[in-house]
Amino acid sequence: MKNHLINDSIYYSLLEKAIDHTRVGAIITDPNQSDNPIIYANEGFRYITGYDSEEILGHNCRFLQGEQTDERAIQQLREAIQHRKSITIEVLNYKKDGTPFWNELHIDPVYMEAEGQYYFIGVQKDISAQKHAEDDLTTYMKEVSALSTPIVPIAEGISVLPIIGNIDGERLNLITDNITSKMAETQHEYLIMELSGLNSYDEEIIRGIYRLKDILQLLGTELIIAGISPGLALQSAKINLDLSSLKTFPTVKEAIEMHQS
Repeated sequence: MKNHLINDSIYYSLLEKAIDHTRVGAIITDPNQSDNPIIYANEGFRYITGYDSEEILGHNCRFLQGEQTDERAIQQLREAIQHRKSITIEVLNYKKDGTPFWNELHIDPVYMEAEGQYYFIGVQKDISAQKHAEDDLTTYMKEVSALSTPIVPIAEGISVLPIIGNIDGERLNLITDNITSKMAETQHEYLIMELSGLNSYDEEIIRGIYRLKDILQLLGTELIIAGISPGLALQSAKINLDLSSLKTFPTVKEAIEMHQS
């Protein structure tokens, strides 16, 4: 609410300075004019985009769009404006010098009763650093995923997957997803899963190995188990899973020699 202890001119001057000193961009557009032009832009908007006031005022804000701006996002913005609805969206925009930046954009329609018409308030925030951090995290997680399932091609048509440490349901699903994707890509005939480094196993893990065998079979790849322990064999028997349905070898070397002979 406006403070009536100061006069209107000082109040609006302070308000404008406060908006200019924010770290986000703020614009007002007038949909009652042709092409919904920008009629106000704060210093933050000019700083983010690199445009001067004369290049902003009187123009539709589509000048921020570029080659890789998502047309679907633009369509969502058009529909929100057409129906006078608020919208929050992330869109790739471009600065005056051509530098792309991720714009977290909030648009709200504001009805001015004194004028009997709507205006749109747009608030922009450059979230490029956040998006780059998210991309780096995604890349990192993919690298971790690859390291957790190191499929090693060692001979023509043969790959080895050494399982080391502990496996839980999440890692098992990760292994299954990565293996099926890799085998579909390489079309290797055999995948040798080396289990001598597996610290522990339970019914979920054992059933997961059998399930992987069935999936790989559909892809034309035969799963071979090497380094199976007596404990794993005993646990399989307890849950009525027949190891004879799996091709097993004491070592990877023996498995490779058998399938190269």
